Amino acid sequence: MFDVIGIKFENSNRLYFFDINNLELEKGQAVIVETEKGLQYGIVATETRKIEEKDIITPMRKIVRIATTKDEEQNADNIKLGAKALEDAKKYANKLQLDMHFINATFTFDKNQLIYNFLADERVDFRELAKKLASIYKTRIELRQIGVRDKAKEVGGLGPCGRYLCCNTFLTDFDSVSINMAKNQYIALNPTKINGICGRLLCCLKYEDDQYTEMKKNYPDIGVYIKKDNVSGKVVSHNLFKKTYTIECNDKTLVELPIDDESN
Repeated sequence: MFDVIGIKFENSNRLYFFDINNLELEKGQAVIVETEKGLQYGIVATETRKIEEKDIITPMRKIVRIATTKDEEQNADNIKLGAKALEDAKKYANKLQLDMHFINATFTFDKNQLIYNFLADERVDFRELAKKLASIYKTRIELRQIGVRDKAKEVGGLGPCGRYLCCNTFLTDFDSVSINMAKNQYIALNPTKINGICGRLLCCLKYEDDQYTEMKKNYPDIGVYIKKDNVSGKVVSHNLFKKTYTIECNDKTLVELPIDDESN
């Protein structure tokens, strides 16, 4: 068994797990961790967990130390320098007539790498831009073209529910969402109702989809013809909360019937 803890980084809600390295850690603490890109500054986001060796995604990297005052100051400087690097990238991209919309710029803690996230409708030849930025900041430059869902996650905003976007507050990964989930929950297939501000299907369509699927197990399928309680007709709707369904008889009258636990 290994003791691990979840860490979040600047401009990301995704959780990354690290070996606690025998340190006493609490949620909300700032730490310096070892990553494939070098040292990074992160925030403890979970309690310590025990996992089996077979469940570890190798290599399991370690938390180097609890952040010191000096580390805090360096991180603050990195954030300020990242803001300047972002403005420089926008300026030089315009000069080079590159169709790029920059979202953010982030230095690794040790400044060994400067990472940009940007949006673009098509692939962009940013080699000249990368050379220019590398000559200014004397570090390795990485430019990542991200999608509209990633942009919403980075920028944030309010969803149609009036709350802050799930992707920007607590979702750590994007789950697959399909139009069938909206159909499964009897939601009108109106793009303005089922799409988020990113223009893609709402992430929350997945939240209750399993429950709807489970609740509908005892209901006859919509469109089938049934005969029950001396009436017959085509099933036209379900009411999962009343535990009833409605059939349309041959004379066009509608009859509401309770579900049978044993029916399909």
